[in-house]
This record gives sequence, C-alpha cells and structure tokens, in this order.
Amino acid sequence: MAKSVYIHIPFCKNICSYCDFCKFLYNEKWVGAYLTALKREIKDRYMDDDISTIYIGGGTPSALSCDEIKRLMEIIKAFKTDNLKEFTFECNLSDINKELLVLLKYYKVNRLSIGIESFNKKNLEFMERSADYKEAKDKIKLCHEYGFNNINIDLMYAIPGETLKDLKKDLDLFMSLNPTHISTYSLIIEEHTKLDNIKAQVIAEELDYEMFELIRKRLKDAHHYEISNFAIKGYESIHNLAYWNNEEYYGFGLGAAGYIDDIRYENTKNLKEYLLGNYVKNKEILGKKEKMDYEIMLGLRKLEGINIKKFKEKYDEDIESVYNLEPLFKNKDLIKKKGFIYINPSKLYVMNEILIKII
Repeated sequence: MAKSVYIHIPFCKNICSYCDFCKFLYNEKWVGAYLTALKREIKDRYMDDDISTIYIGGGTPSALSCDEIKRLMEIIKAFKTDNLKEFTFECNLSDINKELLVLLKYYKVNRLSIGIESFNKKNLEFMERSADYKEAKDKIKLCHEYGFNNINIDLMYAIPGETLKDLKKDLDLFMSLNPTHISTYSLIIEEHTKLDNIKAQVIAEELDYEMFELIRKRLKDAHHYEISNFAIKGYESIHNLAYWNNEEYYGFGLGAAGYIDDIRYENTKNLKEYLLGNYVKNKEILGKKEKMDYEIMLGLRKLEGINIKKFKEKYDEDIESVYNLEPLFKNKDLIKKKGFIYINPSKLYVMNEILIKII
C-alpha cells in the first residue's frame, strides 16, 4: 500500500512567539549539514515503498535559498513517486517569488501551504509575525500565474485581546483571497514558547467557542471535512487525510513523527544527535487495541467520522463490540448514520471530552 512522507525543515528567518515546533534561526552552515543528515536518514530508513503524498513542512521550508531547496528536491528523488497524488510545500508570503515558484513547479510540487495567520496588526505583533493583505493578494495571484491553484492558507484565532469583530474581518479578508483550503487554529500556549515564558493567558473558553462557531458559520459554503480544516470540494488535503485515516507514513527530519509497520515513532529534536545519525528518540509498538484507539482518536476528527464497515475489514472487530458507544448515541454526543459514526456537529467543540469518554 502506498505511503505518505513528511519532511521537516527546522529553519526560520524569524521565531514566532507561539511556535513549539522544532525550529532554529536560519544558518547556512547548519542547513548544509542538516541536508546531508536528512539524505542519510532517508537512505537508511526508506524501504522503497510507493509514495502517494509528500509534505515539506517546518519551520519554514521557504527560508532556504533556491540552491538549498534544489538540493532538498534532489534528495527527495530517492522516493518512488510514479503515483504521487499530492506534493505540498509550506512557505511564508515574503519568500514567494518567481524564482521559487519556477523551481517548485519543476520539481512537481502541486500544493502550497502559506502561513498567514492574521492580517490584524495587534494579532501579528502578539505572534511576532508580519503579513500584509495587498502583498498576500499579489503573491497568491503570482502563484496562480505559475499554475499553483491548490493553495492552503493558515488562520490563527483566539489571540488575547481579539474580538469577534476582529475575527470576522480577518475571515472576510481570508475569503476574499479565494483560497482552495483554509486551516484554522485556536491559539494554544505551549510549553517552552515565548508566550509561555511571559506567562501569557488564553482567552475565555466561552469566547473561544463563539469564535469557533463564527468560523464554521462564515465558512459554511466550504466543505468542513476535519475539525480545523475547510476546503472547496475536491481540494481536501490528501496528505493530512492519511493521518486522520490512521494510515502509515514516514516522518523524516528533526522532530518528525512517523507510523510504519505498526510502530509510531518520533525523531530527536536535538540537532547534534540528528547530525550524528541518532534519528529516532521514541518508539511505540502498537498492538491491535492501540491501533483501534488511534483509529477512534484520529477518525473522529473528520466530520464524516468512521466508516463502520471499513473498521470491521481493517481490524476484524465490530466497533460497537470494542467500545461502549450506546450511552454516547443516547446523549447525542455521537451519531450513527448511513454506515458512519461521527461526532454530533453541535458538539465538535468538546470533541476531546467525547474521545476521553470513548477510550
């Protein structure tokens, strides 16, 4: 069965206040050493599987120079990609130019994911980011001119001090860019981030809920296919669906996670260790029950939920025999309809509480 590949590029030109991903400020010397180690990791751990999707994330992959991106793309040629369906490259607005787009097109990238987050000045200052609406409009137009029509843009909300009116304005501006996909994220203050260090406080849960509902309402014409993701029909992220369908995938690079041959693993976040070839930090060997638990936790993130028949075919178990779902059907946390089990759309906001009840 074809597998997906995630590749982590941990370099950024600027460190955002909320980011807890594995990242460093761009350093040309480190990039060279890192790409050498990445090539070695792929050579050591890739098992000649047919690859259906590739996702290059970060960090900020577009922080690399065009020569460095070229070198990265040549490394990726190690994969069998005859049946590649989707190839995503993450980038920042300021890095998008003709040279980059020509290069990505040459190497068969067919989907861009652009981290905008907000156009609100206060929000951007809080996140230590920059974004300009006119620049976004011009850059996305340029992407279209070079044949990139499958474009995701990221929106972050629930920023301290943000109002529903602020969010509505951001949503209107995002929608006017006519993206094919929008990923929305409520701000979480993670450990070891700048926001954690300054003891920033999250907004009230009630307002966070109102913002979540405002997004759903404003994007009602899009296909809301996963709790945080909205797309024009046909432009859903094939790569991310592989995660939510609990399919196997490779994770290469610093801090990357993967799931291969019933083993979930996480790579080291220590650059020195990674450069020495000590890639994997943690491994979890999954038994049948653990695999089914992941199927529940990931599958119920999708609004269509879990296909009852496919669950049975995959695990030779009836989902309702393994998990006591009847009380959740009764109180309408879960709905069973047309061969699927899914979270009641009116209770999506408390999804984690429902998952805890199941598992």
